Amino acid sequence: MDATFSRRKLLSPDELRALTERSDQQGWMQMGSHVGAILLVAYLHGIALGTWWVLLTGFVLGVLINFLYAAQHELSHATVFKTRKLNEIFGRIIGFFMIFPRDFDQVMHFAHHQYTQDWERDGELVREPYTLQTYLLWLSGITYWKNRVFGLIRRARGIIIEPYIKENEEEKIITESRIHVTIYAMLIFAEFMAGSAFLLTFWILPMVLTKPIHQLQNTIEHLGLSHEDDILENTRSTRAPALIRWLCWQMPYHTAHHTFPAVPFWKLKDLNEKIEAQAGEVHRMGWIEFQIEVIKKLAQKDESQWPMNEVWVVPTSGGRTARVPAE
Repeated sequence: MDATFSRRKLLSPDELRALTERSDQQGWMQMGSHVGAILLVAYLHGIALGTWWVLLTGFVLGVLINFLYAAQHELSHATVFKTRKLNEIFGRIIGFFMIFPRDFDQVMHFAHHQYTQDWERDGELVREPYTLQTYLLWLSGITYWKNRVFGLIRRARGIIIEPYIKENEEEKIITESRIHVTIYAMLIFAEFMAGSAFLLTFWILPMVLTKPIHQLQNTIEHLGLSHEDDILENTRSTRAPALIRWLCWQMPYHTAHHTFPAVPFWKLKDLNEKIEAQAGEVHRMGWIEFQIEVIKKLAQKDESQWPMNEVWVVPTSGGRTARVPAE
């Protein structure tokens, strides 16, 4: 989807070249700190088993695991490492742990970028409009995991219904799904035969039970914004402290990411500042503030009854007022 504003009015060619430069060092620092935090908390979780502290360690462990999807997202864009092959290798490993195969996720996500907020073609918007009930179920993670698990099994059976998957992409996605399902089945069988609950304790339960925290970021990025063809109107950034920005791999600067997806995560703050200097403040809300406002709106009427070409979930202080003129 071509934006109706001009990106050339936001950055000069020299600025864009500087901002799109990759760095293996920055990638290893972010990846190492995130995976290292998971391993440390997993160790503490093991020590806490049998005590009430396990609730805290399990919660932190699950949140850290869920937000590894932010790494998978950046790896799909090949912006984590300068060495391109590293992006694919880590993307496949993390996609396995997320129960979200890398090739499928990449195809879906690239359709999301190309057709952001287009009901028919946005890979992350191919769904029925939310009612309050369906939104709360998605926020809880119940329908999220149902879609992920049953969708994976369906694709492993060779059934593709996603409109954003092209015919020449079907084979690799089906093969990838079959590999994932086979390995998951082998792990479940091995766990059962060993009489162990290791994977359940240190991976599945923490990840499943803390999905609602991850959904706070997932739901804020576009919901309640315009469906018109303008990134500055159909994408929202998040007000977040430094720790959350680290956890999300800087995705709270989401408008900046959508405007120039090739810019690495660690340069999004600089990019955001340049965009706002030219275009004015982007749409931005906090996690809890957003949830309160969207739930209020959905309690009144479902998503389809709110304006499609207007912003209908805004912070109490108001939204952005400036925009970049079209060419």
